[in-house]
Amino acid sequence: MKSTGTAYLPIQLRALLIEDFPVVEKWSNDHAFCLANGWEIDRNEDELFSWWHNCVHNHPHDFVRLGVQYESRLIGYADLANINGISAEIGIAIGESKLWGHGVGTEVVKLLMVNATEKFGTEIFDAETHEANTRSKKMLEKLGFTEISRIGSEVYQGIESRLIQYRYNKGE
Repeated sequence: MKSTGTAYLPIQLRALLIEDFPVVEKWSNDHAFCLANGWEIDRNEDELFSWWHNCVHNHPHDFVRLGVQYESRLIGYADLANINGISAEIGIAIGESKLWGHGVGTEVVKLLMVNATEKFGTEIFDAETHEANTRSKKMLEKLGFTEISRIGSEVYQGIESRLIQYRYNKGE
């Protein structure tokens, strides 16, 4: 993995807790976060709680969602999906949009990749982002991910945007 040149940030990955729900509720009121992550704006509190309860208690064998803790507070979550032998897909969501663009996501992805390698033996990491999400594209490229395809499109921040698929192979 390429060095990012950023100073160490006090970031940790941890289990999600039902007690984190008030923080998740704050994220759901952040329009920038909702638009960037495909969350419904003004989401119903009961539906949001049901979703969070599922995140905390449902643990499929090929999916892991961890909380991202920064300076002793939950600021987002990180996913490993489609865990299959030596490969997995990564995803992150930083709930505090004021932290975007400060290297937090880069450090989270690094931690997630180390965690995946230690727990599952993961060597190949896939990621997908929207063409319009320049911060995410720069982060993945800085970490050594390579674009492998451009398939599909989704709405990102209210605009239809092409999807870009990336891969990082620790063995190369």
